[in-house]
Amino acid sequence: MHEALMKCEDKMTKTLAKLDDDLGAIRAGRANPHVLDHIRVNYYGTPTPIQQTANVSVPEPRIIQIAPWDKSMVSEINKAIQASDLGINPTIDGNNIRLIFPELTEERRKDLVKDVKKKGEDAKVALRNIRRDGNDTIKKLKGKDFSEDNISDMLDDLQKMIDKYAKKVDEAIDVKSKEVMTV
Repeated sequence: MHEALMKCEDKMTKTLAKLDDDLGAIRAGRANPHVLDHIRVNYYGTPTPIQQTANVSVPEPRIIQIAPWDKSMVSEINKAIQASDLGINPTIDGNNIRLIFPELTEERRKDLVKDVKKKGEDAKVALRNIRRDGNDTIKKLKGKDFSEDNISDMLDDLQKMIDKYAKKVDEAIDVKSKEVMTV
């Protein structure tokens, strides 16, 4: 496989990984510790992910429990969660913080499915941009030890790669949509 195709496949893999991260942050009515991934806590003057300051567990399907290793961090973690766009008020239970996820309404589930589909469409746009850049790169190789047939074969290989990754994006969207709509 040519270097240009390998670079394109690497970019496609990263696009898929980003989509997985984005979809993991969408809460579907059950507790998922990944919703905390983007929240930073002021840990002695340094913005730090919650997972690096506390033990995060899911004792029940709709509850996340956060047990800070340093008990003085309870108020800082509480502040960070309230300031985030999570939309859940934390409950302080002694030295622990609990996040209780409410059941989602049908309307909210449909909104989340729209959000999932939008993130999927963004990933597909990124794949199309990768294809466009890859096509340009491959076409520039013409005449540099590559015949018309080689260029044509490489363009076909690139399209097959794009199709494969677009199918993976569709599968990820379907899985997450079903998860969100499941009561």
